[in-house]
Amino acid sequence: QVQLVESGGGLVQTGGSLRLSCATSQRTFSSYAMGWFRQAPGKEREFVAAISRNGRQTYYVDSMKGRITISRDHAKSTVSLQMNNLRPEDTAVYYCAATVVAGASSVLTLEKQYDYWGQGTQVTVSS
Repeated sequence: QVQLVESGGGLVQTGGSLRLSCATSQRTFSSYAMGWFRQAPGKEREFVAAISRNGRQTYYVDSMKGRITISRDHAKSTVSLQMNNLRPEDTAVYYCAATVVAGASSVLTLEKQYDYWGQGTQVTVSS
């Protein structure tokens, strides 16, 4: 069973930054494509960012493009999401997700493509 534990959420003012981290229990971390999703109150969960197994391919939601960076550290089996210039509409619970993929360069953007999920971390951006 793969365990994902997010951290780094919190309360920040508009324009501020946060760095989310996702620690995994995967011994074969390099076999997993990773992603971040978020769910705002009253809304469905949506895709935020994804990174391929080899870390060379990334993909971002248009609304956050240019403000976020996803990265992975194979030595620590962690994936991070650096978020800058945050806006009130970024307020949500952010979830880390993982799934085994064959393709080293595959980036996955759909919820149904991921098998494992963390419990989420709250990000609140005040105006």
